[in-house]
Amino acid sequence: MYRDLLKILCCSSCKGELKLEIEKEENDEIISGYLTCKNCGLKYPIEDGIPVMIIPQK
Repeated sequence: MYRDLLKILCCSSCKGELKLEIEKEENDEIISGYLTCKNCGLKYPIEDGIPVMIIPQK
């Protein structure tokens, strides 16, 4: 995932703004990390460069 994608992504649950937490980055591409909602706190993983924006089941 590239940082520019963050401009158009929002929380799948509440539509809140997301905070980026990078674990691994290669050539300006984020390979792993998390997107955390600033509003409700849900965490979405970034796996192999792909943000997984599925709402976790309770």
